[in-house]
Amino acid sequence: MPKPDDRSDNVEKLQDMLQDTEQNIRESQDYLRAHGDEISAKEKQDIEEKNQRREESIDGFRAEIQDEASQ
Repeated sequence: MPKPDDRSDNVEKLQDMLQDTEQNIRESQDYLRAHGDEISAKEKQDIEEKNQRREESIDGFRAEIQDEASQ
């Protein structure tokens, strides 16, 4: 028999993921500031693109948090 669907802590988990993603963005920006002149243009572009995807994920997390909180 499958476990019942327990969503009671979904908002907390989503908030943790959002905070972790924001932290990853800050760390990569710090890395770029500290080492931007030492890394290749490709690596810099890759980091910036990854941060853009992270920003999109944050938007998704916020939408999910609102959805879960309203249920």
